[in-house]
Amino acid sequence: MNKPCIISVAITGSLPRKKDNPAVPITVSEQVESTQAAFEAGATLVHLHVRNDDETPTSNPDRFALVLEGIRKHAPGMITQVSTGGRSGAGNERGAMLSLRPDMASLATGSVNFPTRVYDNPPELVDWLAAEMKTYGIKPEVEAFDLSMIFQAAAMQAAGAIVGPLHIQFVMGIKNAMPVDREVLEFYVQTLKRLSPDATWTGAGIGRHQLTMARWSLELGGHCRTGLEDNVRLDKNTLAPSNAALVRQVAELCEEYGRPVATAAQAREIMSLG
Repeated sequence: MNKPCIISVAITGSLPRKKDNPAVPITVSEQVESTQAAFEAGATLVHLHVRNDDETPTSNPDRFALVLEGIRKHAPGMITQVSTGGRSGAGNERGAMLSLRPDMASLATGSVNFPTRVYDNPPELVDWLAAEMKTYGIKPEVEAFDLSMIFQAAAMQAAGAIVGPLHIQFVMGIKNAMPVDREVLEFYVQTLKRLSPDATWTGAGIGRHQLTMARWSLELGGHCRTGLEDNVRLDKNTLAPSNAALVRQVAELCEEYGRPVATAAQAREIMSLG
């Protein structure tokens, strides 16, 4: 049997608004309902941001608590992953929700240029977030926007700051950062396997590159990320009607490439989660 593929769904993010696509889930109930539908379509890992009622991003732990409670009830077994990204808060505020003990949390191990700002991840903040994740038994998903972040993640694992097998998400397609490039992705994967042989990885492509990255990830033995955070369209001319529709699109690709869609139990085993 070919290796199952974990489909991660990034349901909301910090940027897309209802004006971009009315299906972007903003309220707690919308996020829970959208996640449940994505789970039923084949996603077994949900990447979470939360929003205020005016759609602005926040790291409010009370908001995260409500969303996590709803997902655990309506999508039992699904891997919950919270974002500690920089658009939702500043400094230690970015890790305020980690005490809620989600299964996973994102961790960027370096800084990178975004189109209009620097995504600032100073070493002391990275170390603090990693320590909080270790304290609460949370597995980091290292968001790698360039090669140095892979080396830093491996160094943190070697030092004991990250416990257990590494999981890396290669993010490609953000303007000013790493473009979607097949040879670069293959080099990333080779480098990761050299530095951390038991590591797992996911490919995330932004916007129109989402399906390209999914295809490459399936070919190279990785896992796939989709969702309205990264891409609000099914194709150039069609807005995605839901996160579940984007998940079904990737599930069809999994079938095309002979990779079964991972069940929740399989996803937890692959990610070394209890």
